[in-house]
Amino acid sequence: MKTIITIQHTESIHHSNGMIGSWTDWELSEKGHQQAKRLAERLAPTIASQKWLLYSSDLKRAQQTARYLAKSLEIELHLREELRERNLGEAVGKSVKWFQDRLIPEETVYDRLIPSAESRSELWERLVPIVHEIDESEQENFILVSHGDCLSVFNAVWLGLEKETLNTMDFYGQAGGVSFLYDEGRKKRIRRLSDMSFVTEFIEH
Repeated sequence: MKTIITIQHTESIHHSNGMIGSWTDWELSEKGHQQAKRLAERLAPTIASQKWLLYSSDLKRAQQTARYLAKSLEIELHLREELRERNLGEAVGKSVKWFQDRLIPEETVYDRLIPSAESRSELWERLVPIVHEIDESEQENFILVSHGDCLSVFNAVWLGLEKETLNTMDFYGQAGGVSFLYDEGRKKRIRRLSDMSFVTEFIEH
């Protein structure tokens, strides 16, 4: 059986400053660093008995999230451009308001939110090779640290769905969410999607 753990990077500076994320290379916020450290402390002991290959988007906020886990598991981190968030073209480096004022609503995966942006179809095609690489690898256990929209599309590609399925459905995640994907040969399963228990600050009563 092949296991893939996907992790959406923890809180980034752009989550609270009114700016676009996308390919703008934001770092984690102070809270995001605390979440990433907590995530590694909770997840690593439960999977440390297995050998893992750790991939991350090369954008800082994903890298920083992944490095806590790499340190806890004492494994090498491999940066992959394919796992970057969707490219929003000229909106990169701009404010959310700037983007919303120019936004073209998406009706299909082939539409662009603004003319220079990457469509979800193009993001899909970007992810197909890495999904094939994982499927064909002799390595059994993978961890992928990426971004919300990218992981949403990744899940659909990995499940073998048709691209147009994303016209009517989605796999929504949250910052710091951890998902567990299992390829059992005959069947692929997502048993936990965007589990937030690894980053939640529990309150003792």
